[in-house]
Amino acid sequence: MDPKQLLIQSFQAAVAAADPLKILPGHLPHPPSGRTLVIGAGKAAASMALAVEQHWPRDAPLEGLVITRYRHGLPTRRVRVIEAGHPVPDEAGESAAREILQRTRSLAPSDLLLALISGGGSALLSLPVE
Repeated sequence: MDPKQLLIQSFQAAVAAADPLKILPGHLPHPPSGRTLVIGAGKAAASMALAVEQHWPRDAPLEGLVITRYRHGLPTRRVRVIEAGHPVPDEAGESAAREILQRTRSLAPSDLLLALISGGGSALLSLPVE
């Protein structure tokens, strides 16, 4: 095989192996007796949220908010996707981070918090010290 073709195929295989739509479903927990809150941040947060939505039981409560980099958002139904600044945090990220913090405070013992964090999450999920 041509070395260039080998490198291209190797790269494509590595990207496919990291696709959240393919790898995340097998690692999802069972729905709790309460509701499930999805939170997340990172460049892959929207694709991970989409994977959760596609593989979560339709009759099980699911809601949430994830933050991703501008132009990395995807259409979701139950988990809201906010696009924000990366690598430099901006007001959109700060506002979304505050909302995530507020939502986590409403969790009950019977609820599940599902955190989806990927590269870039620290810049996207940042809040100033109060």
